[in-house]
Formats: sequence, structure tokens, C-alpha cells
Amino acid sequence: YIYICQRKYALEILHRFGTMESNSVCNPIVPGFKVSKDGDGKTVDETYYKHLVGSLMYLIASRPDIMFVTYLISRYMVKPMQIHLQLAKRALRYLKATLNYGLHYKKGGDGELLVFTDSDYVGDVDDRKSTSGYVFLMSSGVVSWC
Repeated sequence: YIYICQRKYALEILHRFGTMESNSVCNPIVPGFKVSKDGDGKTVDETYYKHLVGSLMYLIASRPDIMFVTYLISRYMVKPMQIHLQLAKRALRYLKATLNYGLHYKKGGDGELLVFTDSDYVGDVDDRKSTSGYVFLMSSGVVSWC
């Protein structure tokens, strides 16, 4: 089998952003959580925020489980607020709990192609846009996701 995991890089991210000592969480985002660009609170350092989001984007290559939260926090690259940084830090705390997650491809298989999709309807509270996603699996291994 083939196993693709970026454990070392995930650990580097946790160290870089100071979340190694934080408590881990079992999901990258609280179910039903809504965030907007016009939140209360103070703005945070844009450069720091962009580095954090960019680090998560690189990790998506082997971690489809963080795709949605990374997409969500990337919407707020301009003038990120404290709530956006908290959401990004939660994603890091999830990484801590799932360091060994990755892509696993088994030898052989039946060649069956499975497709899963999901979407919401006007779920973005700022501009009422919808969000959709998909995952393609071939012989039980993830081959494409968005």
C-alpha cells in the first residue's frame, strides 16, 4: 500500500504558531458555527494570519479533512479579526489530534469509483453565497477533493 502523510510538516506548523501545548479537539470546526467578515473584536496581524492559512493550504495536499475549514478561513485574508484567528487556531488544535492522518492507497482493489458531494444553500452570512464540495474515491483511496 501507499501512505501519504505530512506528519513532520504538521508538527512544524504547530511549533511555528505556538499550539503544541494547546489542547487538541476532535473536529476542525464547531458544527453549525457561522462566521462573518464584520465580526466584533480587534483585527489581527495580517501577515501572521496569511502565513497560518498558507501553511494549512499546503497541508491540504494530503489532508482532505481540513479542506473546508481552510477554505472558510481563507475568505478573511483581508482584515482578519480575532474570531477568524481563533477559528484558524482551532484547525491547528485539530491537527494536533490527527497528526497521523493522511491518504492511504491499498494495493489492488476493485476499481470502483465513488463520488460524494455536499452543499449548502446561501450559507455565507456576508454575501449569501453557497458552498459545495466533493470527494472522489477509487478503490477506497481518495483521488480528488474540493
